[in-house]
Amino acid sequence: MNTIILIIVLLGLTTFAYRYGRRKALTSVEGRVANLHSLPSYHGAYVALWCGLPALIVVALWLILQTDLVERMVLSGISDGISGMTKGQISLLLSDIRNLATGDITSRTPSPMVQAAAAHYVELQRLGFMLMTGAAVILTSGGLYFGLKAIQPTLRARPQVERIVRWLLLIASVIAILTTIGIILSLMFESIRFFGQVNPIEFLFGLTWSPQTALRADQVGGSGAFGAVPVFAGTLLITVIAMIVAVPIGLMAAIYMAEYASPTTRSLVKPALEILAGIPTVVYGFFAALTIGPLFRGAGESIGLSVASESALAAGLVMGVMIIPFVSSLSDDVINAVPQSLRDGSYALGATQSETIRQVILPASLHGIVGAILLAVSRAIGETMIVVMAAGLSANLTANPLEAVTTVTVQIVTLLVGDQEFDSAKTLAAFALGLVLFLVTLALNVVALRVVRKYREEYD
Repeated sequence: MNTIILIIVLLGLTTFAYRYGRRKALTSVEGRVANLHSLPSYHGAYVALWCGLPALIVVALWLILQTDLVERMVLSGISDGISGMTKGQISLLLSDIRNLATGDITSRTPSPMVQAAAAHYVELQRLGFMLMTGAAVILTSGGLYFGLKAIQPTLRARPQVERIVRWLLLIASVIAILTTIGIILSLMFESIRFFGQVNPIEFLFGLTWSPQTALRADQVGGSGAFGAVPVFAGTLLITVIAMIVAVPIGLMAAIYMAEYASPTTRSLVKPALEILAGIPTVVYGFFAALTIGPLFRGAGESIGLSVASESALAAGLVMGVMIIPFVSSLSDDVINAVPQSLRDGSYALGATQSETIRQVILPASLHGIVGAILLAVSRAIGETMIVVMAAGLSANLTANPLEAVTTVTVQIVTLLVGDQEFDSAKTLAAFALGLVLFLVTLALNVVALRVVRKYREEYD
């Protein structure tokens, strides 16, 4: 909380620096903007960058490095007490120290050494925050003084501001690229470790998924059963059900809003549909678990069908409702982008409105509609909360939507819950599942790009 307050104060000072620098630039030429080399806004931005940027960089670096630095200093203070511990034991000890320092529950009754280390941890964090705050205040004050001192009519503020902004944009792009590369490499390296323990053929084509550690050797998967076909099948089943719901409703809603609805109706219907995208997925999960699931079970029992309390049908139906805005909004935008001249030409040839929609507008907007559908598929594949609450955790290999199934994302969450050691096949299986999920979504995006490029039509 203290760090957030500090950042808010720095942003406030930066805003003040912008306004004061702009005002000083105008005052230096007595309000005659033409006498300035750059617009007053660039002078204000010049002062604001000098005031806020160095301090924010220091705060960001401290937030990145503080945990590692503080933990190293705490461990160095108790080096005698951890001399015989393994790496895993040291990690657990650090977790207890952090939990005790932040007031959370520890895994065991803290010893005097842990209590002293936790007090040292808190003290180091407090000292580090004070040093960071002092450095930020000094840099902010110095930057404000330097920036204001440089303000004069001949200052080339615009080139300097634009150069700094270009560098900031470049750094942001590099961070995004490096983050993506880091995610891919982490998935690949951990997946390689997993496939060193489990045969890839067994993982990709095995029919039994039981990654938990068995208590007896005669249990299913005494050393773990990592056949992921039931998990992939469950993901596919729920995704198909969701798309059967979302695509027709979303596409027809888009056609209605774009071609039939009056401006007043459109202004009401479109925001109402988009509200569905703003509802948290956990709310959808509660709705599916408490309403849709029991409703389907009761309806099935009334006609003699056996319907599980947690079923793929309930999860897919609710997920499809959640995905409707993805299809409708994007398709609506694409349909509206079709030039009016195509509609007028179709009407001039004697086509009705429905014929114009079917034979002119939909073919012309096909690339965007396909892209919206594939984006919705990616969204459905990555959903977790609805599946956890409505479809269950059972890795059943079935095509029956009335039975309980599970998905890739749910299994990833299940495998990584709690304190886990990242050297067992059970934990590493989550990274293998993540890699497969990443490759599938990447393939969907590639297909979407190819479809867009193949069927895209340019209009004057």
